[in-house]
Amino acid sequence: MTQAEQDRPPLQLLIAAPRGFCAGVDRAIVIVERALEKYGAPVYVRHEIVHNKFVVDSLKAKGAIFVEELDQVPDGVPVVFSAHGVPKAVPAKAEERGLEYLDATCPLVSKVHRQAERQVESGRHIVFIGHKGHPEVIGTFGQVPDGTMTLIETVADVEAFTPADPDNLAFLTQTTLSVDDTAAVVAALQRRFPTIQGPRGEDICYATSNRQASVKAIAPSCDAVVVIGAPNSSNSLRLVEVAEREGTPARLIQRADEIDFGWLQGVGTLGITAGASAPEILVREVIDRLATRYAVEERQVETAQETISFKLPRALQTDAQPA
Repeated sequence: MTQAEQDRPPLQLLIAAPRGFCAGVDRAIVIVERALEKYGAPVYVRHEIVHNKFVVDSLKAKGAIFVEELDQVPDGVPVVFSAHGVPKAVPAKAEERGLEYLDATCPLVSKVHRQAERQVESGRHIVFIGHKGHPEVIGTFGQVPDGTMTLIETVADVEAFTPADPDNLAFLTQTTLSVDDTAAVVAALQRRFPTIQGPRGEDICYATSNRQASVKAIAPSCDAVVVIGAPNSSNSLRLVEVAEREGTPARLIQRADEIDFGWLQGVGTLGITAGASAPEILVREVIDRLATRYAVEERQVETAQETISFKLPRALQTDAQPA
């Protein structure tokens, strides 16, 4: 060991588990990769397949072309829809043009879409809890006729909401929200509108809930927390908020080169987690960079085990995979 290595200050890492890729993200990436194998490059993808630049750039290198709208996709090439879901008008337009498309919408998001359809068919107005402009919100609103759904973001929005028929409401939620914030909004809705209908199960997905719980578990023992994820990733931003609510300073970074060593001054124990769109290779990259400055000691703190996986679209299933 060199003198420089001996002089490195100690740094205890508490690494949250579960972290990183969820089953829906994993499925979406495999869909693009399998489409490239089946059809050859290029395969077009409408919007970022998942919110992670490293993942998107890796797929670009393999021949995926990312576009914002369907009219940017030329005739005769396959197109993949992102994991966040799309309005019904998008696949309808693809069919109208004769485009072959693969829908990588997370099955848990698709479940919310079906719930929205059922509530509207039952004549209820839907209160949708989510973040304005997020692709998942846009996709869910696009499942039902205009005027049948209202977006609510905060408890204040609930207090200001004046529905035409207060006794004929239902609520649904974006899958990547803060568990605690959403519980507060739902409680406010149920207080104001006691007859409001809700989903049988939790709309916030298992991965979002698990990752927030794992940060809650480590944050009180940490001097600071680093969340690896993209600034447009809802679930990653929520992890920063969860740590800060536990009284622990937290930062969102995309890659190891964004580590601010000045911010880590005086930090003896650092928590590390990753949003559901961030691959494990980026976690290791961050740990390796920290090890250039610190005598790192790693400890994983596991709060749940995840065994969920989702089937691929039939067009991409191999003979070995059941339909």
